[in-house]
Amino acid sequence: MTTIRNIAIIAHVDHGKTTLVDTMLKQSGTFRQNQQVAERVMDSNDLERERGITILAKCTSLVWNDTRINIVDTPGHADFGGEVERILSMVDGVVLLVDAAEGPMPQTKFVLGKALKLGLRPIVVINKIDRADGRPDEVLDEIFELFLALDANDEQLDFPVVYASGRGGWAAMDMAHEKKDITPLYDLIVNHVPAPTADATQPFSMLVTTREYDSYLGRVLTGRIQTGVAKLNMAVKVMNREGQVIETGRISKLLSFRGLERTPIETAEAGDIVAIAGLQEATVADTIAVPELDVPLPAQPIDPPTLAMTFSINDSPLAGREGTKLTSRMVRDRLMREAEGNVAIRITETEDKDAFEVAGRGELQLGVLIETMRREGFELSISRPRVLYRKDETTGERLEPIEEVQIDVDEEFVGSVVDSMNQRKSEMIDMRPSGGGKTRIIFLAPSRGLIGYHGQFLTETRGTGIMSRVFHNYGPYRGAVEGRRNGVLISNGDGEAVAYALNALEERGTLFVAPGAQLYMGMIVGENSRDNDLEVNPLKAKQLTNFRASGKEEAIRLTPPKLMTLEQAISYIQDDERVEVTPKNIRIRKAFLCPNERKRAERSAKN
Repeated sequence: MTTIRNIAIIAHVDHGKTTLVDTMLKQSGTFRQNQQVAERVMDSNDLERERGITILAKCTSLVWNDTRINIVDTPGHADFGGEVERILSMVDGVVLLVDAAEGPMPQTKFVLGKALKLGLRPIVVINKIDRADGRPDEVLDEIFELFLALDANDEQLDFPVVYASGRGGWAAMDMAHEKKDITPLYDLIVNHVPAPTADATQPFSMLVTTREYDSYLGRVLTGRIQTGVAKLNMAVKVMNREGQVIETGRISKLLSFRGLERTPIETAEAGDIVAIAGLQEATVADTIAVPELDVPLPAQPIDPPTLAMTFSINDSPLAGREGTKLTSRMVRDRLMREAEGNVAIRITETEDKDAFEVAGRGELQLGVLIETMRREGFELSISRPRVLYRKDETTGERLEPIEEVQIDVDEEFVGSVVDSMNQRKSEMIDMRPSGGGKTRIIFLAPSRGLIGYHGQFLTETRGTGIMSRVFHNYGPYRGAVEGRRNGVLISNGDGEAVAYALNALEERGTLFVAPGAQLYMGMIVGENSRDNDLEVNPLKAKQLTNFRASGKEEAIRLTPPKLMTLEQAISYIQDDERVEVTPKNIRIRKAFLCPNERKRAERSAKN
């Protein structure tokens, strides 16, 4: 009988989590000798590969000396924390991965805090030990301090430590030991992580922790079997957290994780992590059980969304030219499907039937959703992000989401960063040297003050700064934060941008469009060098006469336009502006395209 160990690998973004899982799979013989395997094989989503981050939690498994180790590779970014919380409820141990140079970061603290609260005993892996700027002894002290700060109990404080290089393919219990493979890590997982405490004699029950859609199988629900035995074609019912029955049905497919594959099986016992297909309504946090069970399994509460944007159909004059999914019904169905599997996202229909409020954990999470939809062929109009306030039930005071921001910068940039954070109503709570001429500063900052700051931060630190954010709490409203200081240049007509006209506009400010770009009335074509909005004509061609030959046009040399990424555009716009997103282009526009409508809206806003 093969014994089971269920573990999650938790870490801050870019600390080498996915690479370590690759190495564990390869060295355990999960892949054939001649099998071609992509690097960071667990990051299967295109966006994950491009951005170098894990967005969706994924399961895999390997066998080591007759023990099946089910491994969950979890997201390391705070915006995807909703995934992490659920995952931890189906494992019995965690491997905490920390970079040997960077040390514990805000996301490390966030996930570790959740794991310690659940009573899990972490294994600490100090990874990237071969980095030239590595400082493993100091990092170990910082990890111990973090455990103390998070109220770890004596058993949790007595954590084993492994020194490793995921890319180098080795792990050692001590730096003096031989560094040939990661056998010490396998052995430690088997010996340190307890086997699942599950009773196979009880009736079958399982809590759904992730949900995805498969074009062949339909809805695929993954979770750990808490009690009993799951059998193919057995009758089950689904209950929500309140115990209400959502549906009844049969398990038409039972799948187990074997390496990177999901393999069909006939039965699975309590303690194993499996995927089930055949149900139409069940979703995350629901309980799947035999019909006679009436009490649902307890589900982890999820931290609430802190940020919202309005997604509406694209109503610009260029709508429908580049995308295939244009109607509000298509947008609604896609957003509802997203909300079913992603508990950190909340969708609300607005009074305007063509628009939906999408609330989530942060700009990155909502940005990834927009980018995914745009690649699927959707055209959308997106509003400026806004934070979700709360009211203090006793005092009636307005509360806003506060984030803990950890910044690592070269000493020469400390002054400008502190000044910028102060303007954003931040409170500095710690500042200390972090080695290598860098300083680590920790702030508590309102979420709304950080919207759009990342681009400016990279400019201020010449691209060398590292900023990490994690939700801290809801705190008293901190007052108005100064927004964008510059106005914008707005096109006054429809057509193609002309080099002659753009050349004349360059002295007015920074341009966002190149010659030949399709423009329309109300579209933003640049940033004004002053603080007011200005309507301009970027379509004006040179008048041709006998004295002014058209050949002179070639002499125009324009400065390359400032092209924004999706996240930059979303954080740039003001409340009266929108980002038009299509599969081929990202444009910025005014919410009201007609100048008269804009004036009416301004007047009514003042009244």
